[in-house]
Amino acid sequence: MKISILILTATLLISSQAVGQKKDRNYTDLTVTIDSIIENNHFNGVALLIKDSTVVYSRSIGYSDIVQKTPIVFNDQFVIGSISKQITAVLVLREYEKGTLELNDKINQYLIKIDQPWSEEVTVHQLLTHTHGIVALDQPLEFKQGSQFQYSQLGFELLAQILEKVTDKSFKTLSSELFKQYGLDNTFHPLNNSYKRLVKGYEENEKGVFEFSTESLYNYVAAGSFISNAQDLSKWNQLLHTEKLVKNKTLALMKTRYATRIHPIFDTVEYGYGLLFKKGEENIQIGALGYAPGFVSASYFYPKTNMNLIILENTARDLNNFRNTFKVHTEIMELMKNEYSTE
Repeated sequence: MKISILILTATLLISSQAVGQKKDRNYTDLTVTIDSIIENNHFNGVALLIKDSTVVYSRSIGYSDIVQKTPIVFNDQFVIGSISKQITAVLVLREYEKGTLELNDKINQYLIKIDQPWSEEVTVHQLLTHTHGIVALDQPLEFKQGSQFQYSQLGFELLAQILEKVTDKSFKTLSSELFKQYGLDNTFHPLNNSYKRLVKGYEENEKGVFEFSTESLYNYVAAGSFISNAQDLSKWNQLLHTEKLVKNKTLALMKTRYATRIHPIFDTVEYGYGLLFKKGEENIQIGALGYAPGFVSASYFYPKTNMNLIILENTARDLNNFRNTFKVHTEIMELMKNEYSTE
């Protein structure tokens, strides 16, 4: 069995890194193919694939700061976009397990300052599943609550506010305590300024030039602005799917299909509580993509093989076509699903 050695090669264009752990001979073709996908698509970021506790593939390539030509290293941190939603969902569901809230509770039980009749009808469950119809706090619902799906960042901000009411803690404190409890030392609420290795995020303009984005952390945190790295996200997946964060019956709620979204990348995708999966694939490939300005991410778990795939990129290309923006992520995901999701 070959042992890979830690390699860090910095040039004017590329820095790559391999983590020194044993590789299964069966995954040689997989690692070669992932390398090919990454190198043929000008990837700039970190990719990690772990089976059980063994690293199958790891690589960092490109720059954390394009102007300064600072090479990305493997423990660098990224804004994880909508992967944040499953963290918020877990925080909500942990309170549900404690009995401090119910999923069918109306939100006016907690958010008493919302002066809209729909606050007496919309439920916590509907906020979690993007089926609430809220477009603004001072406007009527876009549609009858529970009747259809409409992707909403605001809904997860309201969940954060409900958590603050229930726990009498700020969302920053509540999430930070969770990360500390489970040893997620590189995962942060952005207002917790302890993070030291956050890379810069860049968006490609119409002239094909990458511009540093200053908006990466201005989304609602609960919906899309947590900061993490590849190792922590892999650990998060393992914790989530082994009854460490929530009980199995609660995890089953997260993996239940509640609505279908017409998706800009997947065509259609099923929504649970913070987790996404294609129809019938909740036990094959489950997780989330994430986008924040300048940051393109994927975090997926493969239940039948206990494999975790994390892809974090800090250059967002071709923003007029999100399929191309996420091309590396989805090609590797498709490879994993078709060839390595079952054994």
